[in-house]
Amino acid sequence: MLVTDINNVKIYNLSGGKSVPQWLTERKQKKASKKNPDADRHIELIQDFDMPGVASCIAISPDGQYILATGTYKPRVKCFEVCNLSLKFERCFDSEVEKFAILSDDYSKIAFLHADRYVEIHAAAGRHYRLRIPKFGRDLVYHKPTCDLLFVGTSPEIYRLNMERGQFLLPYASETASAIDSITINPEHQLVCVGTQDGTIEAWDYRDKKCCGTLDVAANLQSTKDMAAVTALQFKTGLTLAAGTSTGHVMLFDIRARNPIAVKDHLNQLPIKKIRFQTDQNSVYSLDSAMLKIWDETSLKQKACIESRSNFNDFAHFPGSGLFMFAQEDTKMLPYYIPSEGPAPKWCSFLDNLVEEIASESVQNVYDDYKFITKQELAELKLDHLEGTQMLRAYMHGFFINIRLYNKAKAVSDSFAFDGFRKEKIRKQIEASRPARLQLKSALPKVNRELAQHLMQEEHMSNAKRSAIAKGLLGDDRFKQMFDNPDFEIDKQAEDYRLLSAVLKRADRDKARRKENVVVTGLDEEEEGKSTDDDLYSEKSESEKEETDEEMQEVEVPVRKKVNERRGKTAVREIPMAKHEEEAEDGGNEFSLNVEEGANFDIIQPAKKIQSVSLGKRVNKLEHATTNVLFQNGVGRREITFTTTGRSKDGKSGQDRERARYQSELKKHKEERRQVIRSAKGVIKKTIMKKH
Repeated sequence: MLVTDINNVKIYNLSGGKSVPQWLTERKQKKASKKNPDADRHIELIQDFDMPGVASCIAISPDGQYILATGTYKPRVKCFEVCNLSLKFERCFDSEVEKFAILSDDYSKIAFLHADRYVEIHAAAGRHYRLRIPKFGRDLVYHKPTCDLLFVGTSPEIYRLNMERGQFLLPYASETASAIDSITINPEHQLVCVGTQDGTIEAWDYRDKKCCGTLDVAANLQSTKDMAAVTALQFKTGLTLAAGTSTGHVMLFDIRARNPIAVKDHLNQLPIKKIRFQTDQNSVYSLDSAMLKIWDETSLKQKACIESRSNFNDFAHFPGSGLFMFAQEDTKMLPYYIPSEGPAPKWCSFLDNLVEEIASESVQNVYDDYKFITKQELAELKLDHLEGTQMLRAYMHGFFINIRLYNKAKAVSDSFAFDGFRKEKIRKQIEASRPARLQLKSALPKVNRELAQHLMQEEHMSNAKRSAIAKGLLGDDRFKQMFDNPDFEIDKQAEDYRLLSAVLKRADRDKARRKENVVVTGLDEEEEGKSTDDDLYSEKSESEKEETDEEMQEVEVPVRKKVNERRGKTAVREIPMAKHEEEAEDGGNEFSLNVEEGANFDIIQPAKKIQSVSLGKRVNKLEHATTNVLFQNGVGRREITFTTTGRSKDGKSGQDRERARYQSELKKHKEERRQVIRSAKGVIKKTIMKKH
């Protein structure tokens, strides 16, 4: 017996364990079963509950006393009697069975639909009659009030065979379907419903012998691209109908409405083969070739599922119980028991007691007496020398160890555990008594929590202006909706927010850089061990100054261009050194720099840096200064002279003098224009006289 736990639902496989080969003798089979370590847990619920090759269909008689199953090879049917837990009889066929229907309460009347279009009617003694239908059949059902056996298959007709008169009746012909895959009858009002290959359900009334309605199932599956055929149908009540499709969907319909009540997806795109209901537990059982899914009818939540290594072909459920029988693509037919879905049937009531014993035993052995540890934990406990002894039992990637031995080893290895516990306890008490640096007066709102937290932090900042703005936003009733109404929630996925956030991040980055510049330039420039750019250029050696002065005496070319900079007027002189071009040796590159004392070489000085310097130093830096730079290479020599204008002794700067000169020139220009302009009085008088 194998036990699996899915969603806290225990599923017991009653035929689990190793199988014994059938080609062994009976004596060897008994010896092999005794040597099996799981022999004490092995349960053979029904003797010889298997097929030679594959089991195709399985069903339970209406009285619950017989289990009938078909399979291959050779094609056959087996009947098991549950009161004896053994096989009652076995019959063989000429061809495989597609579906079969039990016509009576027991096994005495059965109809088999074969794959070669033949239909066999069996009685208790054996085959009673054999006939053939016009088309290949796929499903059949028995209509008890009229004793009609209905067949559907690869044609749009519903063939009717009357069992009382022994003849075919006029078939029902569908006008829209190309083929029919499934058929069912409602036991309350005898409405016949068929599932077509075109994804529709057609309802036929036996009183009118006409199609009274059509339901388009495939139209409700918009997620699927292929046409979904209706492969399974089952009524729960007079109004509730379940339909399974070839795409792996199960839909619950109210026959009075066109839209489904619920849709359950198996998520494996395999055709649904069978659907059954458990009314007491409000459960739905839907089977495909991979698994049986057990799910709730109202919430659609999956309770459990049963899987197998082989594909499932059919299943049977004992009504009102938790016992399931499966026919699969294997020799074994699997019985499963789920206690949460109902008690065991009367003929196997011992399963309830057996399940309780197994559950208590497994819990005691696994959780109370032993503990699983890895190899690393074994080394930390210094018990690795026990590896290979009876004290440890290897399991997966570790070992099972007796819980008492584990506790003793743990106590010895963790001799300093109390000291660590004591230190951790003290640390937690200190952290609890220590107040937080930022005490938020009120709880954060549900809307715009990050913005509210940011404003609360700014409220406690030293900047009075920003603190006042934050207090106004938090305390003003006009902005109350911004933290209460979800409509004012900041949408971080919006395009405007992403653009604005990028700008804000850039502004914060620039602000941080400006703060760093203020801190750097605010340092005293005269401090020992530190120097500015002006000091670097002013600390040149005397030899470099003498060389530059000698070269400056040979300058003969006048100024070629003049450039006005934005931060003051700077005269730039570009002078070629014609006399010394031939004197360049080795074609090497030379660079010499001469800075006069008191010169200000840092022309483009940041505003923050200027403001951080004292007023006296700023006055000295604004005085007249001249900077000569000499460049020499293999092609020629160039000299650039920077001349910065400062204030003269009378206190006027270069800009003031330039403005005064411009005013005087403008005044002079106006005087010249006034002298040149002639009066127009005589011309105006002559024009007036001519008009009169």
